[in-house]
Amino acid sequence: MNRIFVTGMGVISAIGNSVAENHHALQESICGVRKELDLFPSKYAGVLPFGQVQISTELLQKKFHITEPGVTRTTMLAVHAFNEAITAARLSAVDLHSCDTALVGASTVGGMCLTDELFNDANKKTNGSVYTSSYDCASVCLYLQKRYHMNGIINTINTACSSSANAIMFGAMLLKNGFAKRAIVGGTDSLAKFTINGFNALHILSPDICTPFDEGRKGLNLGEGAAFLILEKEEDINGKNVYAELSGYCNTNDSYHPSSLSEQGDGPFLSMQGALQAANLLPDQIDFINAHGTGTENNDAVESRAMIRLFGKPPAFASTKGNIGHTLGAAGAIEAVYSIFNLMHQEVYPNLHFINPIASIGLSPVKLFKKMNVKHVMSNSFGFGGNCSSLVFSKV
Repeated sequence: MNRIFVTGMGVISAIGNSVAENHHALQESICGVRKELDLFPSKYAGVLPFGQVQISTELLQKKFHITEPGVTRTTMLAVHAFNEAITAARLSAVDLHSCDTALVGASTVGGMCLTDELFNDANKKTNGSVYTSSYDCASVCLYLQKRYHMNGIINTINTACSSSANAIMFGAMLLKNGFAKRAIVGGTDSLAKFTINGFNALHILSPDICTPFDEGRKGLNLGEGAAFLILEKEEDINGKNVYAELSGYCNTNDSYHPSSLSEQGDGPFLSMQGALQAANLLPDQIDFINAHGTGTENNDAVESRAMIRLFGKPPAFASTKGNIGHTLGAAGAIEAVYSIFNLMHQEVYPNLHFINPIASIGLSPVKLFKKMNVKHVMSNSFGFGGNCSSLVFSKV
C-alpha cells in the first residue's frame, strides 16, 4: 500500500554529465577530484583538490537557452539534472503543469555561489545587482517552477549535507499523504568561495584527494553537481520504466554539536535504525551501504561505530565521495542515484584511495569493483548540527 517507486533520474557530477556517464565512471573507478578550479579566482586553485563538473557555466547557459539575468551556476546544474530526470520519466508539459506534481529541491549555497557579487550587493545602498534575487534560499526551485510552469507544491530544504536526502523523504511523504501524484525531488550545489572558505575555516579540507574510512584520512574535498529523481506511487506508474523502490527512510537529529556528530553516533544509528523499521527490514537484509563517508576524522569514525552498533558486522559499504568530492546539498540525491545503480546492475563500487582501516575500529570498505547480489541498499547523508538521514532503496 502506497509503495513509492523511482521512475526517472538525472545527474551531473565531476565524473559525468548524465546518468550513463556517471554509471560508466563508477564502473571504471574514475576519480573526478583534482587540483583544478577555474570557475572563479581563488587562492586555493591548484592547491586544494575539488570535484568540479567538467562543463563551463557559459556552455550550460547556452545548452539550456538561459537568457534571464541573474541565473547562477547552481541553478544551471539543477536544470541539467532536472531535464534528464523528467525526460527519463516521460513527464509531459501537462504533467509538469498539474497541481498533482510536486517539486522538492535542496541546496546549501544556492545563489550565494556568486560570493563576490553577494559581498558587493551586501555593501551597496542602491537596489543591488541582477543577482540579488538569486541569493534567496529558494531561488533554484523558484526558477524551475517558472521555467517549467509548475503549479503544484514547491518546497526548498536546507539541512546542510542531508538536504537532498530530506528532499527525497519529503517528496515521498507528500505522495503517501495524498498531496501529490508525483514528486520531482533532488538537490544541487556548485563550488563557491563561500563554501570553500567556510570549510577551510573549520580545518576539514584535505590538501590531498580524500580517503574515506582510512586511518590516514585528512579531511574532505568539496565537489559540485546536481541530481533529481521522479517519485511516483505504484498505482500511478501506468507501465513506466521503474528503477527502484524507495522502501524506507528516516531523519533524526542528535543535537550534539554545530558541526560534529556525537562520538557514539547516536544520530546516524537512529536514522539507520528508523529507515530499516520503515522498510520493514532486518539489519541482515541490507546488502550494501552507500556511506556518508566524508573523509573527515569525526564523520568516518562515528559512522563506523554507528554501523557496528546497528549491524554488528556491517554489510559491504563504501563512500563515493572519493569519486566526486562532497557535493553538500546535492550529495544525498546524487548518492541515491548511485545506490539505485547498485540495484539495477547488481554491482558495487569501490571506496577509492582506501589503504588502512581506522585502527580503533577495524572496518574496511569495498576496495574493488565487483558484481554481487544486491536487493536492498541503504544510503546515508549526515549534516551539520547532527541532522542525519538514511534512505533504503530496494530492487524491483
